[in-house]
Amino acid sequence: MENVWSQIYIPLGSLGISALVATIPVAVLLGLLGIWRFQAHWAALAGLGAALAIALVVYGMPLHMALLSAGYGAAYGLFPIGWIVLCAIFVFDITVQTGKFEIIKRSIAGLTDDRRLQVLLIAFSFGAFIEGAAGFGTPVAICAALLIGLGFKPLPAAGLALIGNTAPVAFGALGTPIIALAAVTGLPLNDLSAMVGRQLPFFSVIVPFWLIAVMAGWKGMKEVFPACLASGVSFAIFQFLVSNYYGPTLVDIVAAIASIISMIVLLRFWHPKTKWRFPEEEAADRENASKDRKPLTSGEIWMAWLPWIVLSVLVFVWGLPQVKNLLNGISMPKIAVPLLDKAVFRMPPVVPEARAEDAIFTWNWLSATGTGLLISGIISGIALGLSPVTLMRTFFKTLWRVRYSLLTIAAMMALGFATRYGGLDSTMGLAFASTGFLFPFFSPLLGWLGVALTGSDTSSNVLFGNLQVVSAQQLGISPILAAAANSSGGVMGKMIDAQSIVVAGVATGQQGGEGEILRYVFWHSLLLAALVGVVVLLQARVFTWMIP
Repeated sequence: MENVWSQIYIPLGSLGISALVATIPVAVLLGLLGIWRFQAHWAALAGLGAALAIALVVYGMPLHMALLSAGYGAAYGLFPIGWIVLCAIFVFDITVQTGKFEIIKRSIAGLTDDRRLQVLLIAFSFGAFIEGAAGFGTPVAICAALLIGLGFKPLPAAGLALIGNTAPVAFGALGTPIIALAAVTGLPLNDLSAMVGRQLPFFSVIVPFWLIAVMAGWKGMKEVFPACLASGVSFAIFQFLVSNYYGPTLVDIVAAIASIISMIVLLRFWHPKTKWRFPEEEAADRENASKDRKPLTSGEIWMAWLPWIVLSVLVFVWGLPQVKNLLNGISMPKIAVPLLDKAVFRMPPVVPEARAEDAIFTWNWLSATGTGLLISGIISGIALGLSPVTLMRTFFKTLWRVRYSLLTIAAMMALGFATRYGGLDSTMGLAFASTGFLFPFFSPLLGWLGVALTGSDTSSNVLFGNLQVVSAQQLGISPILAAAANSSGGVMGKMIDAQSIVVAGVATGQQGGEGEILRYVFWHSLLLAALVGVVVLLQARVFTWMIP
């Protein structure tokens, strides 16, 4: 049995042919999921099988390393990602079981019962706050569940939550993707933060308009133009200011609060001329209007929102570095994966010099975001009058309901890790990096691919950050620009990565319908990523003064 193994990136003698073969696992996954409409867990397992076969036969990866990398990925899929999904849905189930979600729906309707404005508030502004505090799938789980509870149909609820969770991703989880990018590239953290903050604000303005156009069409979007402008511009301004003059950690938190406040202030003085509802809701609206409903008291509203208030506070506190470090000191055993940790070597030109890849599973059960969500559910449930026995029963019902989704997340992360440790991802990355003059356009698409494969902008930055820098230096392009482009382009891949698709499916009760969700968002993801490429190309070739 080999103790170490060095990756090869052109196993078939041609970069183009090797790259085509390396894409087969992704093609199998997306094809079975989006075209042939297989259930997500079967599509993921088939993609994993293809990845293992190619890693073994084409790339010559030792069998035990291939299997261990898949097992490592599956474990990471269950914890922390699956843990976040399970506990976020648990909080939602508590609000439904106690009847408080009906009050939440009425309270939001009191602010606005226009579905377009609800999407802006929840999928874009509130989702950005949760992204900034937690990341890793939390905002999609929470916002999709909120939308479905408000009466949105499952497919739009999932798709709109995914599209809304784009612009804030690069600064998610208190700036973790940018911090990781600086660590892996050795580039100045504040310069990377500033550069991303000079790319994404354009899209922070665009995304609210995009969201409403997808949902209600061009005419429906024009009717709420002021709201789209208020939510997007306020977010973009603070995203730029905080990222350029403070750093990456509080970008999303501050920008999201500014966006929410801007929307609330606007709605005190302005409402659209027509109220947009789903067609099937018109009869229900007439029926509800005929009922004599007792007005909600402030106490009822506060108690209904209590689980989400507790959740927001705990998620924010759990994400603070001081708190996280304290909890990690109590609960973070790091487990090196035997026979895999430091056994796989990533080679030039992907990295400047040969580097052993870490394979360390971190069991940070106390500091994990999912644990914060679980505690918020327990606190809220008790405050709302549920007994510990009822809470436990609710938790296990939630676990049973999401069991196949957890299997899917584990299988998809196993696919991503097998691809990474086998070197298939680097082959695809080198193909992007070989595009010469057009590299600035394709640079964000490499980040998009990385997030689509790994489910994380942080992981994509760790995966391709050095490759972006090496390629940029060879082509005479700013390494800061190329590295930042990886993160900015990666945010558009967030809506199609397997992890996010599954999370959205769980939150909206569409287990088995992940293919429909993928088809709903795929072209939006690709087109937005291409637009990021255009922005980066212009910054590289025309507006070079924008580069720090």
